[in-house]
Amino acid sequence: MTTATRSEVLPDLPGYEASAWYGVGVPKGTPDDIIDKLNKEINAILADPKAKVRLADLGASLLAGSPADFGKLVADETEKWGKVVKFSGAKPD
Repeated sequence: MTTATRSEVLPDLPGYEASAWYGVGVPKGTPDDIIDKLNKEINAILADPKAKVRLADLGASLLAGSPADFGKLVADETEKWGKVVKFSGAKPD
């Protein structure tokens, strides 16, 4: 029960969201035309009905988008989990 939407089964469970996600990154300085081509081709794969079915069978929720969208996701996740780590007091060994 780790989604942003409160569960009907456990409505009193405190809400938080934790999910795994995957993305494709490239080295800094990769030319924009290469990034645009990769983005176009990856989004085409994610839109393919066969790929959608296969990934859904694996339990994946697809989130196609732009490089800027992915950058925002990474930044938002880094901020969210950074707060959790600070709050927990966890320290590296």
